[in-house]
Order: sequence, then structure tokens, then C-alpha cells
Amino acid sequence: MRMELIAKDSAIPCEVTADADNGIYTIRKNDTSGEVFNDLPSLKSWVQEYWGADQFVPPSQYNELLAKLSDLETDDL
Repeated sequence: MRMELIAKDSAIPCEVTADADNGIYTIRKNDTSGEVFNDLPSLKSWVQEYWGADQFVPPSQYNELLAKLSDLETDDL
């Protein structure tokens, strides 16, 4: 799964990649720096701790991202 989110304070979209088949769990933040994670729960935890719906346009993108990550967690069980 790969998803781009439009941040209020950046011309470049944030990007989240969660690819269990290839073991890739990454985030590109609004300042274009990034984070790399070992697993899906770590990525999801980071998103919940450091990002919020009010950072994105529209805010519903954030909730959609969390829903997709939750679906992926369920699929992995």
C-alpha cells in the first residue's frame, strides 16, 4: 500500500508505504525527511503519535490512512 497525503505546510505530499511482501515500511514527512520502520505496527504507532487529521487537506486523508493501515494489520493476522 502506498498513499500520498497533502500536508497544509508543504508543497510536496507526505507519503506512506507499507509493503509487507518486500518488508518496506516508510514515511516521507512534510519536510521531505523520512522515517523507516521494521514493521507495520511501528509505522502505524508513529503516524498516530506524530501526525493528526488537522495537518492534512482534507483532514479525512488521515482517517483514511489509519483505516488502510488497520486493514493491513488485520490481513496480516
